[in-house]
Amino acid sequence: MSSDPWGRVDETGTVYVRTADGEQVVGSWQAGSPDEALAYFERKYEGLVVEIGLLEKRVKTTDLSAKDAQAAIDHIREQVDAHHAVGDLDALRKRLDKLVETVDARREERKAQRAKQSDEARHAKEALVVEAEELAQSDQWRAAGERLRALVDTWKGLPRLDRKSDDELWHRFSHARSAFSKRRKAHFASLDAQREEARKTKEKLVAEAESLSGSTDWGPTAARYRELMAEWKAAGRAQREHEDDLWNRFRGAQDVFFAARSSVFAERDAEQAENLKLKEELAGEAEKLVPVHDLKAARAAFRSINERWEAIGHVPRDARPKVEGRMHAVERALQESEEAEWRRTNPEARARAEGLTGQLQAAVDKLKGQIEAARSAGNTAKADKLQKELDGRQALLDQALKGLQEFGG
Repeated sequence: MSSDPWGRVDETGTVYVRTADGEQVVGSWQAGSPDEALAYFERKYEGLVVEIGLLEKRVKTTDLSAKDAQAAIDHIREQVDAHHAVGDLDALRKRLDKLVETVDARREERKAQRAKQSDEARHAKEALVVEAEELAQSDQWRAAGERLRALVDTWKGLPRLDRKSDDELWHRFSHARSAFSKRRKAHFASLDAQREEARKTKEKLVAEAESLSGSTDWGPTAARYRELMAEWKAAGRAQREHEDDLWNRFRGAQDVFFAARSSVFAERDAEQAENLKLKEELAGEAEKLVPVHDLKAARAAFRSINERWEAIGHVPRDARPKVEGRMHAVERALQESEEAEWRRTNPEARARAEGLTGQLQAAVDKLKGQIEAARSAGNTAKADKLQKELDGRQALLDQALKGLQEFGG
């Protein structure tokens, strides 16, 4: 009979292992000595120790799933429970129990981690849905479209939720994208229609602009070109492939007209500048008639000058008032000389002037007396009012006296 602390072999060759529940039969050994039997079953025990150690290491250092780890534990436990090894089997069971606890803890940890990831994924997808629904109402077609495509890529990178939740969120997300695409399609369809309408309008504007390019009716045609330009701007943009060509035709027609007008105006300006020079010479000749000494001769000379003046064409508009003003001044001087001569030689006019002067002088004397009386009475306001009236009458009197002196001359 042979034995060690964990097992023995009896005289019949039966091998036993000692456990907390008492001895358990390991097996029967007839091939050799009892020591060889114990050594054989002890090696089987060492094999279990190594196997458990490897499993512990795998559980600790790899991402071995809880299911696979538990299957491996169960497999080793069957071998331990079969008592086909000699050694501290209870210690192996404890290690296996501890490993089960570790695997269970790992399972709960991973479960919690998956729950956390799922919760984060849910929140992330909900945020994507909310943003997509906001973008669905945007009119920033390019930016919103690019952002929606980026959201799809982000969605694909997120973990799936439970089927119901994932399907509901995806339905909302997909609906938002579809709504945006539908609105964008409608917008660009409308835009295409507007651009086609703008093209038709601008075709008509170009046709009219080209028909006017040869006109020599400068004022009305230039005004019509300004109107056409306003209509062009109001028409909006045509399709890109038509817009530049239409504009070049429209602008080209205007350039032809305005270049021709500029050429004609340049010739006209040169002619008017020469006319101005001639009229300034005539104005200088007319100004020599003043002061008037011989009214009849001055009148005849002025008529001659004026006839030559009328024969000359237009002068530049900005210079016209000045040069014409010089002629008008001479004409007024001649008229004043005629009036003075008429008054000097008209007895009725002289009598009327003397009568008017007398009336004004009496009124002035009367007002002076009233002012003096008002001031003596201390009525300053009345005196000031009468003074203003006196000033007016005095001015009329001075003018009448001047006219009377002319008669006297």
